[in-house]
Amino acid sequence: MSKLVPSKTRKFPSTNLRVTLLVAAMGLAAGLPHLVDAQQRPPVRAHTATDAQPLRLLAANSAAGTAQVAVGVQGSTRVIQSNGIPSHRVGRFPNSGNPNRISAQSYSFQMTTNPRQGQARRQGRFLFGVAVNGVPFDPGTAEVWKGNRQSGWNYEALGGAIPLGLDANYAHVQPTGAYHYHGLPIGLMQQLGWSSTKASPLIGWAADGFPIYAMTAQVGGSVVKMTSSYQLKSGNRPGGSGPTGSYDGTFTQDYQYVAGSGSLDACNGAVVRTAEFPEGTYAYFITDSFPVIPRCHVGQADRSFAKQRPIGGARPRRP
Repeated sequence: MSKLVPSKTRKFPSTNLRVTLLVAAMGLAAGLPHLVDAQQRPPVRAHTATDAQPLRLLAANSAAGTAQVAVGVQGSTRVIQSNGIPSHRVGRFPNSGNPNRISAQSYSFQMTTNPRQGQARRQGRFLFGVAVNGVPFDPGTAEVWKGNRQSGWNYEALGGAIPLGLDANYAHVQPTGAYHYHGLPIGLMQQLGWSSTKASPLIGWAADGFPIYAMTAQVGGSVVKMTSSYQLKSGNRPGGSGPTGSYDGTFTQDYQYVAGSGSLDACNGAVVRTAEFPEGTYAYFITDSFPVIPRCHVGQADRSFAKQRPIGGARPRRP
């Protein structure tokens, strides 16, 4: 095996905080097992709400704890280990919509440094990716219409119909204590110096190894906003064994992909040139409209991003 090469420690200009790269302390070495036990897959939960509501985000004015993240490359594998604690401010947890408290995790995410773009694959039981600060991206929820996953109606995390206690980073906490992003990681973007007038800095890495950016990119010599190609369906939901009401964003299934209606493909991605990839690469973008965080991969997701079933069949509270 080739020697592990750690990435540089990054200093965040807006807060003067440092994400410490603890390669030796966290045991980042060959043959390291995947440690994603904290990302247990919660059981489905039943609801009957059918109307989207404005999101009420909690102010992010609390410290989450001491952030630890290690990033290294070993051969053709990128390894990201972290305790899942962000260095930016977070909302207060527990709260009325989320009864869980943030706690340190033991993450070891691995992905190829040579990803190959192929046919789009639904994420299924996988996390989408991980931010550069070691916090996971997980767009989906376990909230379903009347508790019937087979109904095909899954509540959208940012639809507002089900209060999930999200903070101003569009994030909240799983029963295991795992803090995770459901949308734009605002605090992290501020730390990285994101600006609407500049191409996005690197935000994270997807489970298939392609990079993740936020909203903006340089295209043809100009900085442009990258836009989703998903649109709300017109008319009303079918009712019967499914929910009634208009397609308003309450459910993930209220949206449909309309090729060419935005600048991004069905996986919220495009081929662009970036500071990290001046010759060009396929890249994913987090957008400010659905799907926000992509819901599929164009490459093969690494098993280290797989979610596990709850230990002992316990019923955790809101993810």
